Amino acid sequence: MAKYAGPVCRLCRREAAKLFLKGSKCYTPKCPMEKRAYPPGEHGQGRHKISEYGAQLREKQKARRAYGVLERQFRRYFTHAARARGVTGETLLQLLERRLDNVIFRLGFAGSRLEARQLVGHGHFTVNGRRVDVPSFQVRPGDVVALAERSKGLARFKQIAEQSQQRTIPTWLELDAEKARGQVLRLPTREEIDVPVQEHQIIALYSK
Repeated sequence: MAKYAGPVCRLCRREAAKLFLKGSKCYTPKCPMEKRAYPPGEHGQGRHKISEYGAQLREKQKARRAYGVLERQFRRYFTHAARARGVTGETLLQLLERRLDNVIFRLGFAGSRLEARQLVGHGHFTVNGRRVDVPSFQVRPGDVVALAERSKGLARFKQIAEQSQQRTIPTWLELDAEKARGQVLRLPTREEIDVPVQEHQIIALYSK
């Protein structure tokens, strides 16, 4: 599967928003967004007039890059959200938030969603006691996500736990740090999803 292998901080600057793609570095003054909060390239600081389509495209790219999904995957999430009951934009964001890699990131078991994806792929986590190695796995209310027993002694997870203490756990999740597991209490509301996107622009883009 194709994936972006370049500098992820460049993506945050391109979207003019902190997407927390670099782990602990994003929470420090060393974050490039703190020093150069403008698009990369020699014309990054110039004035740019953006069209309506351009604004919609940027919101879609921002959401796609924040969650680390490919275009085809993102389109499938939109199709699912459009067919479901409720507000399409909120349902779309809920589907993205319910990805296993995102839940692991939200619980503080990984410094970024990219790292969470790697950890899931290596079989370090279980859902309801069963090992799951698919980052896009959709969790549901009541599911218990836990660090696998064989992984609890690894120094990597102890370091991650120390670095993520400054993170706030969303109220739709519950963390038991001592047992290295978390539970999905319910679906997140729009107010609880802090990814800086205007989902109505995405809906407008795909509805054309």
